[in-house]
Amino acid sequence: MRMGAAWPSLGATATAGFLMPRPDAAMFELDPAPKVITFDCYGTLVQWYEVLLREIGAVLAVQGRDAAEASAVLDTFSGHSRRLEAERPHRLYKDILRTGFRAALAEHGLAAGADVVERLATAIPTMGPHPEVPEALRRLRERYKLAIFTNSDEDLIVHNVARIGVPFDYVITAERAQAYKPSRQLFEHAYRTMGVTKDETVHVAMGMFLDMKACHDLGVRGIWVNRLGQRGNPDWLPYAEVPDLDGAAALLLPARD
Repeated sequence: MRMGAAWPSLGATATAGFLMPRPDAAMFELDPAPKVITFDCYGTLVQWYEVLLREIGAVLAVQGRDAAEASAVLDTFSGHSRRLEAERPHRLYKDILRTGFRAALAEHGLAAGADVVERLATAIPTMGPHPEVPEALRRLRERYKLAIFTNSDEDLIVHNVARIGVPFDYVITAERAQAYKPSRQLFEHAYRTMGVTKDETVHVAMGMFLDMKACHDLGVRGIWVNRLGQRGNPDWLPYAEVPDLDGAAALLLPARD
């Protein structure tokens, strides 16, 4: 997911002094019926923030700094990673991780030796699912095909998928697409790979800029998993808003009469 700030509020819901209403989940449409539910992975399915804040906090403690600074360091890293992901030619995510963490640590006056950078970069494959994720995915799998769209490399995401413990029909990586979200190139590559149109999918993600913006630009139905209680960006509506994957499953698996 990796938004542009560590624990951000991306995009105010206030416009011209008036408070914008939250996206209404009741307005979410399952017609046409989707064939594939697609998911962001980092943050949405697995514990991106929790793991990286813990690891950065440990680095800060070793260097005699306040662990509370971890959020700011992660914020800085996110800015670097977004910039690096937009560059051409395409760079592997493992390279972006190391370059981004090295730059973020240095900007915050922290020692950025190879051991420290490796500690943070190699934390990514260790990330496991949020507690409700496996069971919610199992329920969704009874009706739909499942896919992951990830700004990651093939040899990184395989470990996260294994930790989730639920089979996915497709795992679409930035490495294979040669593009990072929110680029339409990754999404269009994914639809070709899966043999479906965008109208036969729903995208579920925690990322506002990386995912909901892409859904808006492409005309894809989106469900925003707002785990951090943020404010969304009304410029990228329509999207439904839910607090976790159970909420997404409730929209995608409505009770039948």
